[in-house]
Amino acid sequence: MALDKEQAVGNARRDLAKRLNVSESEIKESAVEKADFPDMALGAPEAGEMSAQMIMSGWRIRLSAGGKDYEYRADARQVRLYNYKGKNYRV
Repeated sequence: MALDKEQAVGNARRDLAKRLNVSESEIKESAVEKADFPDMALGAPEAGEMSAQMIMSGWRIRLSAGGKDYEYRADARQVRLYNYKGKNYRV
């Protein structure tokens, strides 16, 4: 099932709320913008993951909670959390 922008943002918001153990209402949307990423992992590969090196278009989703900022990256097929505690995660 292909994701649209709103679904990708919803998935990111739910994931962050779960990771931080807070309600979704505490997650604020700072920005959602179109972005091009350097590979099929959206520039956010998990440890040891290999991905095709081709430009992928999607969205950069910036969320905030508890005074901290978080970045998700998404396209029509996936949502990834970028550099959370020094690691990337596929949601």
